[in-house]
Amino acid sequence: MISSIPTKRKVVFLTIDDGWEQDPGLVRQVRDQRIPLTVFAMRDAVEAKGTPDQSGGQARFVGAGKWDYFRELRDAGSPVENHTLTHPDLRTLPYAAQRRELCGASRLIGKELGARPTLFRPPYGSYNTDTLRAAKSCGMSAVLLWTATVQPGGKIAYQVPDKQLRPGDVLLLHFRPNLARDFRVLVKKIKRRGYELGNLQAYLDATLAR
Repeated sequence: MISSIPTKRKVVFLTIDDGWEQDPGLVRQVRDQRIPLTVFAMRDAVEAKGTPDQSGGQARFVGAGKWDYFRELRDAGSPVENHTLTHPDLRTLPYAAQRRELCGASRLIGKELGARPTLFRPPYGSYNTDTLRAAKSCGMSAVLLWTATVQPGGKIAYQVPDKQLRPGDVLLLHFRPNLARDFRVLVKKIKRRGYELGNLQAYLDATLAR
């Protein structure tokens, strides 16, 4: 289980969860500016089953491209990782049910995108020892949490008293309305503070190899 990346470099890592708001503007930014981004896809959000997150405003692109949208993100250099099938609180489920959520999502992502996930992010950050067992049995090498969340408008909600970025921070976004605008604001804000955007998988590989 990892929540930040050990490094002294002024680098942070962008991650984005679920898959409801499939704004093409995000793909263009990631592709054209070569922004490293790690995506954690949840089946029901990608396929627009259920109620989307509209905390950032009125949604426009819910399920617009379904898995094709995630193929575009993959082709833009963003690995697509596992965020379960249905977004349950995993601590309320027995091991077998957790394993169905995780392995089912990994199989689906492998089928749709050609590569099975190696990372898992638990919904709500909620997990237990069964979750870690299930993630390992489904082929994932790490469970990734976060150190700060990004709210509507690109505002960073810190989890530390000094309200500042720190080297190795993992930032959590969601596929919310106004995603492309908020993402643009966030990237500019990070760079103004003297930080680079890091390739999460490359840093994780170095960390896990130690």
